[in-house]
Amino acid sequence: MSFRTTAEVVHRFNRAILDRDTSSLSDLIADDCVMEARGPAPEGTRYEGRADCLEFCRTLAEDRAGRFEPEAVVVTGERATVRWRYRFGDGPADSVRGVSLVLVRDGRIAESLGYGKTTGDAQSPGMRGRP
Repeated sequence: MSFRTTAEVVHRFNRAILDRDTSSLSDLIADDCVMEARGPAPEGTRYEGRADCLEFCRTLAEDRAGRFEPEAVVVTGERATVRWRYRFGDGPADSVRGVSLVLVRDGRIAESLGYGKTTGDAQSPGMRGRP
């Protein structure tokens, strides 16, 4: 595997989610990855290990009822802050905004912690049908 910068990894990850390209996600997730969805409050759902994190990302990418839209990415060394919007309908109120704090290590995502702005009544991306 050639070395990839934090910006490149985050861009590829966002592109895979936008394009619903689940096949390219595998190469972007570290074996010891930890991800936390923004909900349910107060802690969010935690995913540990490559298999669980890949399943969470694939669920997010394949969810045709919603779509993830990155709004801004700020990279500082091996860390990135991704500001995003997740749309689950066509109306102006049918979305939530949030950020993911991402750590890239050795060209793969090692950690991604999601936080969102919500009144508490919107479903989390990738959480449809889950308790």
